[in-house]
Amino acid sequence: MPRITIFRSIGITSLFLAALSVWSGVWNSVAFADESPIFKVDSHWPAPLPHGWVLGEVSGIAVDAQDNVWIVQRSSDHKVPHSAPPVIEFDPSGRFLRAWGGPGRGYDWFASEHGIHVDPQGNIWLSGNGRSDAQVLKFTPEGSFLLQIGHPAQGAASNDVTRLGRPTDVAIDPTANEIYVADGYGDRRVIVFDATTGAYKRHWGAYGGTPSDAAQHYDPTSPPPRQFGRPVHCVKRAHDGLIYVCDRQNDRVQVFRPDGHFITEWRVSPQTVGMGSVWDLAFSPDASQHLIFVADGSNEMVHILRRSDGAQIGSFGQPGHHPGQFHWLHTLAIDSQGHVFTTEVDGANRVQRFTPATAFGP
Repeated sequence: MPRITIFRSIGITSLFLAALSVWSGVWNSVAFADESPIFKVDSHWPAPLPHGWVLGEVSGIAVDAQDNVWIVQRSSDHKVPHSAPPVIEFDPSGRFLRAWGGPGRGYDWFASEHGIHVDPQGNIWLSGNGRSDAQVLKFTPEGSFLLQIGHPAQGAASNDVTRLGRPTDVAIDPTANEIYVADGYGDRRVIVFDATTGAYKRHWGAYGGTPSDAAQHYDPTSPPPRQFGRPVHCVKRAHDGLIYVCDRQNDRVQVFRPDGHFITEWRVSPQTVGMGSVWDLAFSPDASQHLIFVADGSNEMVHILRRSDGAQIGSFGQPGHHPGQFHWLHTLAIDSQGHVFTTEVDGANRVQRFTPATAFGP
């Protein structure tokens, strides 16, 4: 018999309903009120890789216009024998399509792969968080090199526009042809470049101000820091053009206009210290993107927020190694059907798919 655990709690959004955890991987969910979708984990996704390949730390994930799923994994993880190439593409059913990546002519590969993004033309953008990784790379879907922005270097330099600081994530504005970079483990900023030439456009720190590399400490009992913490772990662009930034260590999402004008911030599990609670985020697939899903690798769960005001209306996941549970939940992505894909690092080394059991929509 599957084990079912029911949770009850009262919070500012009223009662949340139920959480189910099943070892077989059938259900794993916590849902609040009536507008939060409920998910079940698909323990058979993806299919096994060819050639006896296994995954290292799966650090990044993205979904393209065909709902194919792309991951970047740390093939240099020496603890993993027969590691697959860094970049892997799956079709929506989880079937392996292709893999490529690693050192090559004309570009500087990463000491530690981190993020992946697919732009509207299908091009693949990659970032790295190794000690000397201060660049992002652009490739065709087949793995042909197109562009490098930045160059390997070490040390924080949040107002240096010629290089990056262990960048974590990128987002594309296809209308303006601009790339937004979450920068990163070394720097404390968002920086914007031309997506074709790599020319610098602008950058900003927390609250839209000038970033600083001065030391800071997050204290949940004090006012939020005026600077981003390290790392600035994600940057995402919504359909309406707003820019969302994961300030991981400071337990918050900050929202900006494309020019860096600060709009608002939302705190997520603000009592979380250490590595923080806001690791990655993705928008629901409905036209208004009325929900935001936040990956929390400290508390090992996905928070579901209402995008209109940042209120938490649901969550799913819990610590563990069984299907539907998380160990170092790192990034997530959502396809057009509402499937949530998650990645894990620190030895968990896997990607999981969660299928919506209830419909999306406001």
